[in-house]
Amino acid sequence: MDNHLRALRAKAQWTQADLALRLGVSRQAVNALETGKHDPSLDLAYRISVVFGLPVEAIFANPYRRDDS
Repeated sequence: MDNHLRALRAKAQWTQADLALRLGVSRQAVNALETGKHDPSLDLAYRISVVFGLPVEAIFANPYRRDDS
């Protein structure tokens, strides 16, 4: 699933370990999310949205949404 985690984390000037601590996951989990090797659970996606103060849809691309434009 495409996401903006790496860019958001860099903008906040956080390391992967910093973000992992805020989310209660391992640094390896953050790396797997950023590289698209793992999709977050719904719970984790919501925790990420709270940490960045953004709606889930602003962080993660919906692969099922059609673009009719």
